[in-house]
Amino acid sequence: MAKRKPPLRVIPLGGLDGIGKNMTAVEYGTSMIVVDAGLMFPDDAQPGIDLVLPDYTYLLENESKLKAIIITHGHEDHTGALPYLLMDLKEEVPVLGSKLTLGLIEGKLSEFPLDDVDLREIHAGERFKAGSFEVSFFSMTHSIPGAMGVFIRTPQGTLLFTGDFKLDQTPIDGVLPDYSALATFGAEGVDLLLSDSTNATVPGFTPSEATVGASLRHIIKNAEGRVFVACFASHIHRLQQVCDCAVSVGRKVVVTGRSMITNTKIARELGYLAISEDDIIDAYDAEDLPDDEVVVLCTGSQGEPLSALARMAAGEHKTLSIKPEDTVIISATPVPGNEKSVQAVVNSLSKIGCTIYDRTLANVHVSGHGSQEELKLVLAMCHPRYFAPVHGEAVHLRAHAALAREMGIPEDHIFVLTNGETLVMENHKVSVGEAVECGVVYVDGLSVGDADPLVLRDRQKLSSDGIVTCVATLAAKDHQVREISITGRGVSFLSDEELLDEAEDVVRNAINKASVQAGRNAETTNKAVRKQLSNFLWAQTHTRPMIIPVVMEV
Repeated sequence: MAKRKPPLRVIPLGGLDGIGKNMTAVEYGTSMIVVDAGLMFPDDAQPGIDLVLPDYTYLLENESKLKAIIITHGHEDHTGALPYLLMDLKEEVPVLGSKLTLGLIEGKLSEFPLDDVDLREIHAGERFKAGSFEVSFFSMTHSIPGAMGVFIRTPQGTLLFTGDFKLDQTPIDGVLPDYSALATFGAEGVDLLLSDSTNATVPGFTPSEATVGASLRHIIKNAEGRVFVACFASHIHRLQQVCDCAVSVGRKVVVTGRSMITNTKIARELGYLAISEDDIIDAYDAEDLPDDEVVVLCTGSQGEPLSALARMAAGEHKTLSIKPEDTVIISATPVPGNEKSVQAVVNSLSKIGCTIYDRTLANVHVSGHGSQEELKLVLAMCHPRYFAPVHGEAVHLRAHAALAREMGIPEDHIFVLTNGETLVMENHKVSVGEAVECGVVYVDGLSVGDADPLVLRDRQKLSSDGIVTCVATLAAKDHQVREISITGRGVSFLSDEELLDEAEDVVRNAINKASVQAGRNAETTNKAVRKQLSNFLWAQTHTRPMIIPVVMEV
């Protein structure tokens, strides 16, 4: 009797609860590969956190099975967790990607204590054998060159990852989506399709990246002063268009912002960004040129406080400043959660008096993700037996699932998952399997791990209501309260002497009452002071600052 083959397991560890930290493991017996290893940037509910990573504990627990890490393209929501994962792995695992993807990864890895990482360049149309898997790579268009999808053949069936994509008919670099590959894989049989859902709520087709060029050229050509263009540093196609427009109207290009400088350098060295040495100048040299001969490429399209655009808007940039006669183009859409930060930068620019263009005023940005008709076209070409929308928030995943139903995929063949839920494939049939533990990992300064929820809650409290410190000294002989000192930061009532006098009485009574009930138990006394003082301040000021009581004998 033939031995039963183990099932194939598809395990999304990230990418199904927001835009970012994309990571999916595919496991069969003693073989496992990972598709993407991305990060997400923190939101307002995570003060002090630098980065949010997917919880890849499952990969570390099964490291002996891991045969390869495949990166579909060079954006940080698909590459940012890779250095942390590689540092935690004990054995070397090959990392596969296109030339630009690996170039950007190599630049990122140089910031970490990693040596001799096995980076393997792959090209569209190539096949790669990894354990029990055979992986085929094919071109897809996105907002960065070198984006690819992957088709994976396994002993239990096939699956196709689109990666992030749009079906751009006039791509800037001339590399079209590989429709032939999609149709060929569809004809061979796609058992499970995992497709980008970012724009699943947007009707129609996403406009081509090429449509932005005409608008950029018109604005740059007619601007009186310098032109500052803020966009994603990894949006190489957009950077190319800005450079082309600047050169065509006789302007020099200045690059500022750490990631912008790094990425443009890598893209130029690898041949993905074409601009001559004569047309790109240092920021210090821009002062020697007339304002109408300068275009500045900068970071800050998401309102990041330390970005080049934010510092220039605040007058804090070391080499460049924005004047009333200048023009600023914000060539990006705010990532959900960044709207307030972007508006704050726009307001700062408005106070300067410069001219500002964003996507609401001119065609200075188009998405890098396919809209509903493109998603339906991929579904039609691949004709998958089963479908799982990925890469998006819950609303995007469910909208994509609705499109799949319109395309004739049965309801029970569509899986809207959350991170950690698994799909099991046996003999080309897919079902929901046993979930794995999955959450997030916070990068907090030099600390990488599970940030204590109490720490995040305390930071939120400090940022909203401030902190009050209450120091009470007791006489060692009779334990009577000798002195009480109440100080605070970030609170508005410290100048109210009458309120502070009442607060001292509250603290004195709390200490005396706690001493009677619990003797000289320091923990009980501190807890009583904290509770009574917090209740008093809420009743008087309707704020709940963090209370730090210190009761000591002298």
